Amino acid sequence: MSAAADPRELDLDALRQRLLPESGGERSTSIPELADADPDLCAIALALPDGSVRSSADGAVPFSIQSAVKPFLFALALADTDGAALDRVGIEPTGEAFDAIKLESGTGRPPNPMVNAGAILTCALVDGDDPDERASRIVAGLSSFAGRRLEVDDDVAHSEHLLGDRNHALAHLMRDEGTLAVRADDAVSVYARACAVLVNAQTLAVMGATLALGGVNPVTGERAVSARIARDVVAVMATCGVYDGSGRWMRAVGVPAKSSVSGAIVLSAPGRLGAAVVSPPLDEHGTSVRGRIGAETLSDDLGLHVFG
Repeated sequence: MSAAADPRELDLDALRQRLLPESGGERSTSIPELADADPDLCAIALALPDGSVRSSADGAVPFSIQSAVKPFLFALALADTDGAALDRVGIEPTGEAFDAIKLESGTGRPPNPMVNAGAILTCALVDGDDPDERASRIVAGLSSFAGRRLEVDDDVAHSEHLLGDRNHALAHLMRDEGTLAVRADDAVSVYARACAVLVNAQTLAVMGATLALGGVNPVTGERAVSARIARDVVAVMATCGVYDGSGRWMRAVGVPAKSSVSGAIVLSAPGRLGAAVVSPPLDEHGTSVRGRIGAETLSDDLGLHVFG
């Protein structure tokens, strides 16, 4: 194996050019805004411990965070419940799709916080007396990870809430099991707003770095969550972050990550850096085709594989 490249010198635009000819995959059709996403969008970004952020072309193009929000929702729920969220949601991989209508047998808990059921529950566990307060707390918490004020795309949030039939089914199922303490529709509405938060590749890389660096944002120097919470979240990203493809991901890429139907992948290389690779066309597991290839290349070039 050749020596690992310096992340401060890696040519991200050259890597982007290598990814662009990859034409496989399809955009998500779950909501109109994702179906209309630009299939040629392709961006790579790195956020380093010294606070520097490097990106390719398209690195500042905004998109909705979608499922890449889930690690950060888990972190906020852990922070706001003093860790008690671990009693409310499992941490085991499922081997099933992200929106599978399935809870743990015997407990009624979601299997882990990286699937939709788990994220709906973690949204309901953050501080707030009503949906608006919880949504505001989530946006403020995500902004702390990002190091800048984030905003919600109201059109995306409306579509997520209106068309999220399986999410409504999961929320009602958790209510029936006694797992979810708030109204099902309220829980789904907060989750819809969390998924509709606008980020770009640069911002998402900073968020990944904040987890990778023990909960401290490398750009602002401010602590978003405790080191223990950051460690626990990154561990669950490693085992569950790419759904039923998590085992293959960790073998090939070896970096804890979270995929998203917007085509974004956020990576947290513990103690090293955060990264994001973004491109909307998805494979059969709901993971960006270019993103997966780009992440594997970054891991190889920078020597990021945790078992390497």
